[in-house]
Amino acid sequence: MSAAPESARPRAVLSVNAGSSSLKFAAYAVQRGRIDAAGWSGQAEGLEPGGAPVIEMRRAGGEKRRAALSLQPGESPFEAALRAVIAALADEGGATALAVAHRVVHGGTRFTGPVLIDDEVLDFLETLNPLAPLHQPHNLAGVRAFLRAGPGVPQVACFDTAFHVGAPEVEQRFALPEAWFRQGVRRYGFHGLSYQYVSGELARRSARARGRLLLAHLGNGASLCAVREGRSVATTMGFSALDGLMMGTRCGAIDAGVLLHLLRQGMDAAAIEDLLYRRCGLLGVSGLSADMRSLRASDEPGAARAIALFTHRVLRECGALVACLGGVDAIGFTAGIGEHDAQLRADVCAALAYLGVRLDARANHAARGDAVAALHAADSAVEVWVVPTDEGLVAARDALALVGC
Repeated sequence: MSAAPESARPRAVLSVNAGSSSLKFAAYAVQRGRIDAAGWSGQAEGLEPGGAPVIEMRRAGGEKRRAALSLQPGESPFEAALRAVIAALADEGGATALAVAHRVVHGGTRFTGPVLIDDEVLDFLETLNPLAPLHQPHNLAGVRAFLRAGPGVPQVACFDTAFHVGAPEVEQRFALPEAWFRQGVRRYGFHGLSYQYVSGELARRSARARGRLLLAHLGNGASLCAVREGRSVATTMGFSALDGLMMGTRCGAIDAGVLLHLLRQGMDAAAIEDLLYRRCGLLGVSGLSADMRSLRASDEPGAARAIALFTHRVLRECGALVACLGGVDAIGFTAGIGEHDAQLRADVCAALAYLGVRLDARANHAARGDAVAALHAADSAVEVWVVPTDEGLVAARDALALVGC
């Protein structure tokens, strides 16, 4: 049987989020120029050198399939995962990839929206690697791999910083001499693809959420964002993805004097970077784990100490962002901790009772992070929601709009 003509094949946008040891992906079918939800998605893990690479795929509404990745001679685990993803796309009725949408953490001052990727764009983005060393180098390695594998398919970079571009100038500035601001030393903000998705989903469901919205993206990377009428007003991350909240292994906001002290103690920039990005946060404070689930299950004093500090930092920054908004109409929790840790949501909302926040304990306990759910009590002055984020869908829609198919 002859292959279907190109025009008759199903079309899709592939969304990719490449990390240091994992590759998240989703294929979004394009029908009548629109994208609604992923037809299938998955994740490859164990892609670090010496790892045990496995790939997990799942169709929408279907069961998960998990299998070990077999490497061809001379092939890296990452390349094997890439080959498996491309093969899966081809298996979907010979689907034609209209574009590959790549999550890229940092776009600097130059890129304020999605952009078609070429060598010149890649070279510039690599200059931003020091501002997001846990993410940017791996994001770009994924881009280069896909460029090699599918040179005829448009590759689109979609930036976490883009959502915050319109924030007020006073939110973007540090109290540094003007020349540094002009050179790009400013607050950028991150998790923008997630905030764009969550704010859009809530705006569709609630008129109040179109007003003053406080969003909490709480996971291994964590931040808060104040949104008014769909636009970022303030956020906790700044020049790098290190600022703001305490995270899984990152310290969050820290007195710059501590860094000067570490330098005087003989630590160099590389050692300080390793400390602040990889050995602090929940892991550093607890001495046990960067995983909130493990800490919840532990009776060790360090686990309780880390959870208490994480919760305190969230509450402290909530107060700052509510002040920037002049009040709050709705709160949205998302990402791994935000979607699945009912105790964290309950503790935060209880401490925000002075704002009129009232949680429905039963609804909060029942929320499993697999669907949008309202958590507020009937008498709450502030709506509370949990929204499973879908950064890939935002990236896929932006890529489709850019390539114009």
